[in-house]
Amino acid sequence: MTISVGDKLPAATFMTMGAGGPAPRESSDVFDGRTVALFSVPGAYTPTCSMTHLPNFIKNADTLKAKGVDEVICTAVNDIFVLDAWGKASSISDNITMLADGSAAFAKATGLDLDLTESGLGMRSLRYAMLVVDGTVKTLNIEDDFHNAEQSSAEALLESL
Repeated sequence: MTISVGDKLPAATFMTMGAGGPAPRESSDVFDGRTVALFSVPGAYTPTCSMTHLPNFIKNADTLKAKGVDEVICTAVNDIFVLDAWGKASSISDNITMLADGSAAFAKATGLDLDLTESGLGMRSLRYAMLVVDGTVKTLNIEDDFHNAEQSSAEALLESL
């Protein structure tokens, strides 16, 4: 079952890159008592993700924060080393936090997983953007075609603020 607007996000452990290396970050620390713009990409360094989706959120991160978003977060079913390198290569600076869902546990728990095994890519996440307030989904924009990044763009999310 896919998560819906009004649902609480499931408990999950993400990985982030800290000063001392990879570190876990619990979903309760990420979402509880905060307003978060969370967007997911099927994979770091992939064409739409690198040329459209991530750059769109980089461009709009300050606007999202000015409208009350505490943190803009990108997640993907990649390991934290890949996400960290992709973030640095994309010049995200402190505007966007990268959270790895390396085993697709969060994607599966939310029903937003995408099986690309036949294409040689394994389990991934659908492309989406959501606004989460105190752990509850307030807006959820899932792409009809994961090759596109229109419904899940920062502009589309901004319209809900």
